[in-house]
Amino acid sequence: MHETFRRFAKRCAESVGSAEVFTGAVALIMVWAALGPHYAYSDTWQLVINTATTIVTFLMVFVIQNTQNRDARAIQLKLDELIRAVQGARTGLVRLEELSDEDLRTLASDFEKLRARRVLPRPSSSSRPDEPNAA
Repeated sequence: MHETFRRFAKRCAESVGSAEVFTGAVALIMVWAALGPHYAYSDTWQLVINTATTIVTFLMVFVIQNTQNRDARAIQLKLDELIRAVQGARTGLVRLEELSDEDLRTLASDFEKLRARRVLPRPSSSSRPDEPNAA
């Protein structure tokens, strides 16, 4: 089921994000607006667009969230691989997204201080407390 939804979400996100689908949505709204005078701008006329947009929005939230989660996971894995591949990189930063907000604020402050000095010191090769255990 997960794989089926993943493929559906990917295709859906790609197609819904296209210029053609956007143009179609604009055309539907224009048709709906043009029908307003014919239906005397009734409550039913308004309910049609409100219901349609609510349903589409509700469903698209799940599709977009799935796509964003997969993209974020893939980007994180790519960054982890780059960090591990760079000699002298602080590999303890690989799982940074799992730190608490306070730890992230502290780390951001440390990096801000380094940026202010415009020097990023490399950890010494003899002592690497942030080196992960063998994976």
